[in-house]
Amino acid sequence: MARNALGERHVVRRLFQLYAGLALYGASSALLVRSGLGLEPWNVLHQGLSERTGLSMGVVLTAVGALVLLLWIPLRQRPGLGTVSNVLVIGVAMDATLAVVPDAHGMAVRVALMASGIVLNGAATGLYIAARFGPGPRDGLMTGLNRRTGVSVRLVRTAIEITVVVTGFVLGGTVGVGTLLYAVTIGPLAQLFLRVFAVPVPGEGSTVVAGRTPRRAILRS
Repeated sequence: MARNALGERHVVRRLFQLYAGLALYGASSALLVRSGLGLEPWNVLHQGLSERTGLSMGVVLTAVGALVLLLWIPLRQRPGLGTVSNVLVIGVAMDATLAVVPDAHGMAVRVALMASGIVLNGAATGLYIAARFGPGPRDGLMTGLNRRTGVSVRLVRTAIEITVVVTGFVLGGTVGVGTLLYAVTIGPLAQLFLRVFAVPVPGEGSTVVAGRTPRRAILRS
């Protein structure tokens, strides 16, 4: 009975981390939008598509996530609860945050929003990955292409992100200092928060902690 109760609490904690991380990820991305100083690579594309279609960024993010998930089929990737939840939750959280956080006026406020967005994004990434419910759709695309083509994860990730940033910029997405800072800080931040939010493995008396920057598992919205 005690072991079953421990197992249930373990699952509850993982589920809480999953959905808290996804909601926080959407909120942190919205803060970067409001800062106007640059977005994460995929959100440059989402913003550009939003500008062209008139749809909200959250709706575009969800639609793109669903399309990317379809690309898993030929790559023979298997989605998990975290994968599907990624598609459904982040866009809603982003739109909800954008609805209550106004555009920033004044450089000090914009910088504060940018910094907060990047740090919160790192925390969200740690929460989500440490829950161990499967990768996001964009990460699965990256690792699937790596496995099917033999090209390194680093090169696949770089090619994908350059493509989405350039495409998004051409469509009207925001590229700026925030984009650069995000690129150089998200790995260390995610690594830090992976250690903070590592979930103990039942029966082992230890926590699962990544030993280095999680290049294969960084959540991308």
